Amino acid sequence: MEDDATQKAIKLGSAERDVIALGIAVAAIILFVGTGGSVMPKIMRAWMGTGQAPDTMLTNAVLLNIALLIFGWRRYSDLRREVHERRRAEATARQLAETDALTGCLNRRSGVPAIDQLLHRARITERETAVFMIDLDNFKQINDLNGHQMGDHVLATIATRLRETLPAGSVLARIGGDEFICAFIHQPKGPDEVERIATSAIGAVSSTIEEDRALVEPTCSLGIASTEQDKDENRPLDAEALIHRADIAMYHAKKTGRNRHFWFEPQLEDELRLRNELESAIRRGIPAGEFVPFYEQQIDLATGELVGFEMLARWKSPRYGLVSPEVFIPIAEEIDLISDLSECLIRQALRDAGDWDASLTLSVNISPVQLRDPWFAQKLLHLLVESGFPAARLEIEITESCLHENIGAVRTIVSSLKNQGIRISLDDFGTGYSSLSQLRSLPFDRLKIDRSFVSDLAREGSTTELIEAIISLGKSLSLPVTAEGIENPDVLETLRAMGHLKGQGYLYGQPEDACATRKRLAELQLLRSLARGEILAKQAITDTDGAELPQRKAG
Repeated sequence: MEDDATQKAIKLGSAERDVIALGIAVAAIILFVGTGGSVMPKIMRAWMGTGQAPDTMLTNAVLLNIALLIFGWRRYSDLRREVHERRRAEATARQLAETDALTGCLNRRSGVPAIDQLLHRARITERETAVFMIDLDNFKQINDLNGHQMGDHVLATIATRLRETLPAGSVLARIGGDEFICAFIHQPKGPDEVERIATSAIGAVSSTIEEDRALVEPTCSLGIASTEQDKDENRPLDAEALIHRADIAMYHAKKTGRNRHFWFEPQLEDELRLRNELESAIRRGIPAGEFVPFYEQQIDLATGELVGFEMLARWKSPRYGLVSPEVFIPIAEEIDLISDLSECLIRQALRDAGDWDASLTLSVNISPVQLRDPWFAQKLLHLLVESGFPAARLEIEITESCLHENIGAVRTIVSSLKNQGIRISLDDFGTGYSSLSQLRSLPFDRLKIDRSFVSDLAREGSTTELIEAIISLGKSLSLPVTAEGIENPDVLETLRAMGHLKGQGYLYGQPEDACATRKRLAELQLLRSLARGEILAKQAITDTDGAELPQRKAG
């Protein structure tokens, strides 16, 4: 506020000086016209020696007029130069305010009015306007792996490619770190034209970018909204409404995979509203303790003995009830809360498992997002130290997709965890593209066959070759194998015939919370606290009677 007042005072003072200078110049011109006609000839004749000199005061007045005229001219020249420089500075400031410095595109401030103008031109010519919302996938990872300089180069290159791809007269604006909006006029009933441009835009964005020997293959998600979808509404859409619709469509495209585009549909707005509500509920639920671990039994298929549990995340929401991880895990990953959520769940699981029998292991799934954190291993070790849980009884499960994002970082983290005694399993094996060299170079302790392959065994006419191949591969690499998704006795018998495996699935019961799991272990006499209590009771009986009573065998 003080700066604004100072600027206003400076401008007011400058204006006052300009008015005074203008008044002086006008007065000098009037005075010169009034006196110059009679005095100047006399001065010239006196200077040439042919006449008498004019009155001294008149001469001084004329000379003063001339000086004032010169002053006025100089001030006029200064004013012209000042106005020119001011206009140039204003144009530069306007350009900086309306243009993204990195890409040369418009920004949100200028892009929205530009799209409104485009909409106006389209209505006059009875044509339609389409808006694209383009969001780069995992752009943060590009920055993290290659540096911000490479990230800036990627953005600038993509902006150039989009300019070359879009029709003439289009609007292109960068409205966020990795978000672009594009708008262009198209013919009525021309979805094929819009589809073609969308496909070309995705192709332009996803082409390989090279800089200083580094290669980046960006991908994007693209949402489409058009005024042609608005014919039944009473008032036409403006730029903000179209951008909002394209943004909703883009989010849906991102859920379906990379390098996809999707048209806006009215029901998507309801889905986005629910998604935003879930996001807010997740943010509140983590510190409120609404997320709890459930435990799925892991069984030695040969003996039928319980050998451990896999920890599964569940959300006990006051509003939505018991929510599946398929719903909230992707949202937590997108809003960068997966690390906080996982840390909360692992802390609870380690505390629960602290009372289990020493023969039981605890398996925990790790998100690919967490493996991008260079401090993940240290955070996990801190939780182990905090709980006192033995590292040798903890098994970390990572999916095959983790191996393709940054194999170097994954190798570093896995090696660090292995050095502390933690076991590492490759989860959902067979669904990705792991190479034999990756399996040999990374110190895995176990392979887990994806449940989709196991459930196929229940279908009539199914074959066992794929599972047998995975088991054979595990044997050749000295890696034990776990089969997931066992749901009926026939599948169990088929797997038993293939070799010594661990297994898990609903055949052995649904995943249970900590209380139900503890009750199960108490019945099996697999609780350390229960065992300690029995020892104390046994000692008390021996001390009292001098004889030891027979004890119940573990069942």
